[in-house]
Amino acid sequence: MLDMVTQNIVFGILIGALYGLAAVGLSLVFGVTKFLNVAHGELIMLGGYVCFWLFKLLKLDPFVSLPVTIGALLILGLVIYKLLFVRMVKLTEEVKIKNTMLIGFGLSLILQNIALKLWTADDRGVTTDYSGMVFTIGDIRFPVIRIASLLIAFIVVVVLQLVLKRTYIGKAIRATVEDWESASLMGVDVSRVYLYSFVVGVAMAGIAGTLISVSYSIEPSMGMGWTLKALIVMVLGGVGSFLGSFVGGIVLGVTESISTVFIPGSYRQVVGLLLFLLVLIFRPQGLFGQKER
Repeated sequence: MLDMVTQNIVFGILIGALYGLAAVGLSLVFGVTKFLNVAHGELIMLGGYVCFWLFKLLKLDPFVSLPVTIGALLILGLVIYKLLFVRMVKLTEEVKIKNTMLIGFGLSLILQNIALKLWTADDRGVTTDYSGMVFTIGDIRFPVIRIASLLIAFIVVVVLQLVLKRTYIGKAIRATVEDWESASLMGVDVSRVYLYSFVVGVAMAGIAGTLISVSYSIEPSMGMGWTLKALIVMVLGGVGSFLGSFVGGIVLGVTESISTVFIPGSYRQVVGLLLFLLVLIFRPQGLFGQKER
């Protein structure tokens, strides 16, 4: 029993890191711009399919092709922002959230249908020569590819946190989050900050999609599920707290995974939603967010 619980904790941490990475991209976009992009999951899906295509057509290792996937999603993010979101910048927060959510729903349907045409509805995945490799400590199994994904996700989040803390663009982003009008008066190009935040958020969705494709299956309808996971984790960790979102993802992953030891696996989603509701009731600013004054 103890070994089973421990094994589930390990698997929960590994999937939770992907939840966290998915949420960090969404948290960056929403925290800075107040754009609620509900097509975030479809962007994760596209990142997975870009990795799949590079592997199938060019035989590129998924980890080696990661920079190519990031570049492709950066370009896609730029195009989406310029076509759909750029006019939302100066709207009030409430109108911005409502309008971008509607745009996101439309975008998710478009991307989902494009994926269906290109890749059909079949499950896809990237299976390498080392996909089945595991190492064991006692009776506990650690899949090598998922450990590598955990490390990459953690490094990406730490790098993003350092960029925000120690670079000019990071300081500009933080100033924009605090008060975009004051930041604009101080010489910050708010439109450019919004653009950078959105594009980087999309690129992070691409990274998450790549890491998902090497450990799990991907298919065109997966987007909404991952958007919901990212929203839940963003609230758990606290909007704007990137390390908080990453830890929140692990908390959700471990909670869901352990629950399957005691209750049927079909209820794991319900357990995650209950955790989400409890945080909303007792700590609405999230586990690592700061209470508004």
